[in-house]
Amino acid sequence: MATFGERIANFFGGNDSATQEGLHGLFVTELKNIYYAEKQAVDALGEQADASTTDEVRSAFLQHQDETRNQVTRLEQVFNSIGVDVEEGACAAIDGLADDAQLVVSNTESGSLTRDAGLIIAGQKIEHHEIAAYGSAVTLAQVLGYTEAARLLEQTLDEEKNTDKKLTALAESFINSRAASESDNDSYRNDNDRDDYSQGGVVSPDGTRYSDSSYGSTTSTGSGYTNSGTGYTSNGPIGGTSGI
Repeated sequence: MATFGERIANFFGGNDSATQEGLHGLFVTELKNIYYAEKQAVDALGEQADASTTDEVRSAFLQHQDETRNQVTRLEQVFNSIGVDVEEGACAAIDGLADDAQLVVSNTESGSLTRDAGLIIAGQKIEHHEIAAYGSAVTLAQVLGYTEAARLLEQTLDEEKNTDKKLTALAESFINSRAASESDNDSYRNDNDRDDYSQGGVVSPDGTRYSDSSYGSTTSTGSGYTNSGTGYTSNGPIGGTSGI
């Protein structure tokens, strides 16, 4: 019977067929679960966009929804690259995170910046889950020698990290500070003036509107991923510190 050290050497040398077969099965299962999660995310992003208050937050969700549709297609290419039929798995995590986003909508006032702040938090929770899932999948693909699969998955991983940084920058730029000053009776938009809002910008508590130039720029002051790829840190008002 091989010693533990010999098994490790065989594994990294590509000579441990039993372990390789087990990792292949694990990789395929993870791939199916990610595929399911991304398809659920497409629907969730549309719902978050519909519920958002400001054009900036709505546009961020819609942009990532389009990006996620492309990621679904890319996952299908990953399946094809390893000769496995495209199939959905299951992911209780994404189901729960989507439910949490719905609770944000239920527990916040329509047209408030507090809702946007909550939706950004919900969105970043989903991004952090996807970053962890794709990071693990990239590692498995590399260990198994699936070069093309690893390249495609890493492309999506970079997109997920970038989306998370954009949400942090959006929160830091204007959502958090204005949500903090928002009273229970203040509303930045309601369903009856949705069209009016889109033409005039964000309504401030005193009834004036912020012009595009006053809130259109974003500044990020503390988003970063560790070089090891195993942790995300942000000193932004919403991001906090999250270990992956």
